Amino acid sequence: MTPQQRPGTPAPPLSAAEEGAPASPTAPGTPLAPEPAARWERPALLALLLVTAALYLWSLSASGYANQFYSAAVQAGSESWKAFFFGSSDAANSITVDKPPAALWPMALSVRLFGLSSWAILVPEALMGVAAVGVLHGAVRRRFGTGAGLLAGGALAVTPVAALMFRFNNPDALLCLLMVGAIACVLRALADGRTKWLVLAGVCFGLGFLTKTLQAWLILPPLAVVHACCAPVALRRRFGQLLLAGLAIVGSAGWWVALVELWPAASRPYIGGSQHNSFLELTFGYNGFGRITGNETGSVGGGGGRPGGGGWGETGLTRLFSSDMGGQISWLLPAALILLVAGVTVLWRARRSVDAEQAGQRAEFLVWGGALLMTFTTFSFMSGIFHQYYNIALAPYIAALVGMGAALWWRRGGRSAALVLAGTVAVTAGWSFVLLNRSPDWLPWLRWTVAALGLLAALGLLPAVWAGAAARQEAAEPAGPAPVRASPRASRWVAVLAAGLGVVTALAGPVAYTLDTVNTPKGGSIITAGPTVQGGRGGPGGGFPGGRMRGRNGGVPGAGQGGAAGQALPPGPGPGQGGQGRMPGGTQGANPSPQQAGKQGKFPAPGARGQQAGRPGFPGGRGGFGERGAGRMGGLLNGSKVSDRAKALLEKDADAYTWAAAAIGSQNAASYQLATERPVMAIGGFNGSDPSPTLARFKEYVADGKIHYFIAGGQGGPGGGRGGSSQITSWVAKTFQKVTVGDATFYDLTRQA
Repeated sequence: MTPQQRPGTPAPPLSAAEEGAPASPTAPGTPLAPEPAARWERPALLALLLVTAALYLWSLSASGYANQFYSAAVQAGSESWKAFFFGSSDAANSITVDKPPAALWPMALSVRLFGLSSWAILVPEALMGVAAVGVLHGAVRRRFGTGAGLLAGGALAVTPVAALMFRFNNPDALLCLLMVGAIACVLRALADGRTKWLVLAGVCFGLGFLTKTLQAWLILPPLAVVHACCAPVALRRRFGQLLLAGLAIVGSAGWWVALVELWPAASRPYIGGSQHNSFLELTFGYNGFGRITGNETGSVGGGGGRPGGGGWGETGLTRLFSSDMGGQISWLLPAALILLVAGVTVLWRARRSVDAEQAGQRAEFLVWGGALLMTFTTFSFMSGIFHQYYNIALAPYIAALVGMGAALWWRRGGRSAALVLAGTVAVTAGWSFVLLNRSPDWLPWLRWTVAALGLLAALGLLPAVWAGAAARQEAAEPAGPAPVRASPRASRWVAVLAAGLGVVTALAGPVAYTLDTVNTPKGGSIITAGPTVQGGRGGPGGGFPGGRMRGRNGGVPGAGQGGAAGQALPPGPGPGQGGQGRMPGGTQGANPSPQQAGKQGKFPAPGARGQQAGRPGFPGGRGGFGERGAGRMGGLLNGSKVSDRAKALLEKDADAYTWAAAAIGSQNAASYQLATERPVMAIGGFNGSDPSPTLARFKEYVADGKIHYFIAGGQGGPGGGRGGSSQITSWVAKTFQKVTVGDATFYDLTRQA
């Protein structure tokens, strides 16, 4: 529905169904009715969702258990409802993961239904991606038309970092879906003024907090400000609605937090990631303000409060355009920023009392744009832990702005529209060339093709859009002598072809990166999308020798090199060496094979793709973690390869013990737990630096006959080699008999040395 056009003003944007139809005014506060669907719209949406599903499910099991840290918690939750509630790393509830458990719940329920397998863990994540695309399409379509919705949904589906994370088991997939759902609800509240939509948005934010704590609330301020300023109800009612939404946030998140904080500490698992067994400490420290300042107790090498981001890369406005970040998220970021500024500028003077539709469009630009700018600014300047895959948070905001902005200017026509659309296509093509040029040996023809087609599309849009608008204006004027011009039909076809070519140009680079991503198995704690790039900083420790980023599978120091490895650095000597080489103590740096990962599930058996591969250690074993940083991080960020003999050893008489084994660090413990499906205690949590258990408590467990074996070789990050973990390791080595099985070393805690 559109307002009646006033004399002397540009024609308002029209939907596909309303093109050429007389417009009618919309009263403030009137619910926005969805425009009638053309016959092709539902098939187009269905095709988009089916293609997205196929893309995200393709060769999904090749990644095995993906991030074993979370997969072990999923397995534990499928065995124990207490572990399910707390998000424990093992079914015996020794320690939790370092996040709230909401992201684990869908996967754990899937494993309960279908058995433990790669498919059972990862399919829920892929379905979240399909749902996010569908919700984004619907949110954009309501005011900007089906074309805008399809473009936004398609752009999200092929964003490389989105394809990466919707095929992985980190919490970011669910968080992205919840944020899209929250914004969709806020937009409905802005359209019709109903309180229920804002309350539902609050529930989404509450569940988002239970997914990844304070990151879910990053976009709350701009959304609250836009609703307070633009909602089609009285000012007093707006603030009342915001208060109810705040109560919904507190209720949907606070119930779990209250139960955890009030639960006696002696009868629940230790809160992983905290230093004092407190979820509130975890929320506001390690997972909260510590990520901004870099002062993260128990961290693996954050900024430590130092300017420039410390070990996680230089901070600043260009951070997300840099070599290691740009190919993940920034393909359409310049276009989104251009279209945001242009859209808000042209709609800024719209008044709801006179032109409700354009005022509503302006509010939607402010919502999506506010979310983008808030997230972009935070990510650009945070000094703490920051991984490339965090950028999935930006993907729906960028996609929405691109779809909305393109539709807005396409329908307006005229000189300004021609300049905005042509300029956006040209800038996008140019930036795509830069990103593709960072991988000069990977599809070298693509960057030149994108540059040439982008220039052609931009040149075609300039006269075509302008001429099309002029032809429509002449058609609306009284009959008279017509100047000799190209036919409106011909101009429109030229514009359509140029616009289609522009879309293809803009999405060619992201599609290529995404196809590379879905065809490359991923595993471990730090992963990236796309091919190897030049000049990448990578993970902690700064730049790599030679300026090359980690291998295609997002490996880390000490990770395995085999399988589908990308163009990685030469392995360095010492414990940081790549391949299937030993880590300290004899563990090996690779995920379990896909066949092993899916053997017990009722889903189709995983394919025979290679095992997780990653970047080998820094030459000489040096890295941002110190002289021995590269080697020590292998057991921290990637799991171990468990042999059949080691598995049989741990499974023997396992029912007689609470924990079949204990290991330093969650990843090391997770490998053995997933292989045996028996609880394995993760000493020190993810980083190996949490004070759980203490040496005294560990001795009690051993004396009570609750732990059978101690797995040697796991080492935490900075801090993981001292304190409780190192004390436990030293005591075990002095006290109990060593058992060697292949390359792995165990200590039998039932037999004195």
